Amino acid sequence: MDKEHKDSIDAEIETTEPEKPIDIESESSEDSSEIEKLKAEVASWEDKFLRTHASFENTKKRLEKDKDLAVAYANESFASDILSVIDSLDSALAMINGIDNKNINFGEFIDKVKEGLILIDDQLHKVLEKHHIKPIDCSGEFDPNLHQAVMQEESEEYNSGQIVKVLQKGYTMRDRVLRPAMVSTAK
Repeated sequence: MDKEHKDSIDAEIETTEPEKPIDIESESSEDSSEIEKLKAEVASWEDKFLRTHASFENTKKRLEKDKDLAVAYANESFASDILSVIDSLDSALAMINGIDNKNINFGEFIDKVKEGLILIDDQLHKVLEKHHIKPIDCSGEFDPNLHQAVMQEESEEYNSGQIVKVLQKGYTMRDRVLRPAMVSTAK
């Protein structure tokens, strides 16, 4: 190495200021207080997360229980309303069982039973309508969405495809078919 180059390196070394000594204790205490602060913040967020998660799980369980109860008791109102019809049928049967066969006018008795059955039928249909259950209209054309054709008949009164006779009533609940009407149609 030549002398000029060596002198410039020496000059550089001499002009470079020595680094300040690091105060390890001061920096260490600042770092540890910062670490403690961060640990406390993490613990706080972890606690909030655990509490929120527990609250969510409790709400989820409560909603599941409420749903199960709602499904289990969905027909409670309908069942309560139908009890009055059962009471009427029980009264009619009690009346029939309490009759003395020797002193009865059977024509009058049949009329009373018929009148009672008509009242019970009306009562039952009112309960069904209250719960949006209605009989399917069977006048006119056959509709495969509402009717089930179980037989065909020759008929001069009806056109082909028209309903001739209702064999069993069908019912809808709101817009859903509970049971299609069983009908016979004209050939």
